[in-house]
Amino acid sequence: MTRRLFGTDGMRAVFGTPPLDRSTVQAVGYWFARLCGGRRPAPLLILGGDTRSSRTEIAGWLAAAIRAAGCEVRSAGVVPTPAVAYLVTELGAAGGIVVSASHNPYTDNGVKLIGADGFKVDPSVEQAIEDRLEDWVRGSSDPLPPQAADRIAAGEAGDQPDDEPELADRYLDHLAASLPPDRPLAGLRIAVDAANGAGAPYAERLFTGLGADCAVTCDQPDGRNINLDCGSTCTERVAAFTRATGSDLGVALDGDADRALLCDHRGRICDGDILLYVWATYLAARDDLPGRRIVATTMSNMGLEKALEAGNVDVVRCGVGDREVVDVMRRQDIRLGGEQSGHLVDLELGTTGDGLLTAAAVAAIVAASGRSLAYLAAGFRRFPQTLRNVKVREKQPLESVPGLSEAVASVERELGTSGRVLLRYSGTEALARVMIEGPDQARIEELCSSITSVLEAELGA
Repeated sequence: MTRRLFGTDGMRAVFGTPPLDRSTVQAVGYWFARLCGGRRPAPLLILGGDTRSSRTEIAGWLAAAIRAAGCEVRSAGVVPTPAVAYLVTELGAAGGIVVSASHNPYTDNGVKLIGADGFKVDPSVEQAIEDRLEDWVRGSSDPLPPQAADRIAAGEAGDQPDDEPELADRYLDHLAASLPPDRPLAGLRIAVDAANGAGAPYAERLFTGLGADCAVTCDQPDGRNINLDCGSTCTERVAAFTRATGSDLGVALDGDADRALLCDHRGRICDGDILLYVWATYLAARDDLPGRRIVATTMSNMGLEKALEAGNVDVVRCGVGDREVVDVMRRQDIRLGGEQSGHLVDLELGTTGDGLLTAAAVAAIVAASGRSLAYLAAGFRRFPQTLRNVKVREKQPLESVPGLSEAVASVERELGTSGRVLLRYSGTEALARVMIEGPDQARIEELCSSITSVLEAELGA
């Protein structure tokens, strides 16, 4: 069956439209509960989500479906995605569901599935759900077994569970316990842009509790302002806020707070590549980086590899997506990995990207070193890079797009070993992404145009 529901980071769409309509969401929730519940007695699932106005309604749909599948459900309310991942393992749950569309605008929402081990589920689980819905998608069956559908329709599955604030407290306690004791951020002033998202209720509380002097902006979510001109997709705000508050460093979260970008005291942005460099260098210097390897995606800048060579640290490349990063880390016994976008994972501390944890861990490195973030990042030299998105009307196999292979081959011949080309589709949006690295910014911009012009002509929306 062709994948129709799930992308690289769960299921995502405009709220109320397929697959974020009630029937599809409840079918996914029901079959996920059945799959992860197995033969457990009274299996438990954990719900959580970000601050979008549609979260409560979607969570209610899911709770009814989960109960119709014979499972119990508890809601952590508005919490970061990694909080649900942690609570699943902490409470011995069979799985978890996060209602979020991450960095997308408030009109969108989504569903992310967490397994009993606290990791995002393997794509095979998502495929198994889609397999069970194949006949329904084709219009030849109902999405739910009659008994389950009847229970939901009759209201027997119950109301949405009450949010339990103490679950978020347990998550915050876990974050604090993951870092060195005794106020590891003492002496630092930290500026935070909470994106009006899931990290908004917790950022100041966490950093202040760790000893920092904390200034926070964009921490007043109203259901519609999540990611609106703020957060990790609008870093100008955190840069200006950091300078204005005289902070040592700034933190920009995304909507579900599973990633973070930082900036130094001058407001210069430190993306995931720079943060990986700082974090890996710190761990390697203490012989605390097994195998002296980290994982980064194909989107990470070539400068990361060059910078880490000085410390005899290797970079293992993988496909795009934090789930792909974590999969490679687990299979190859690698502690640290992440994406340029700010999804960073330290498997000694967590199972998925965690913006609050990333920011706190890097800030703790800064505090322990007695140096600025700018100083610690100085060894990283970025290769010139350009990344462009082309809106497409369909995701036709790239190798079959007329003229595209020839355009890419021409660029690769010119770059030789001094650069690279990466071409792929977005896993969550109708976009083709073209990334080129090379020695000269102006020239790679021209080379990128030669490729995007082909995509626009053949596939442009």
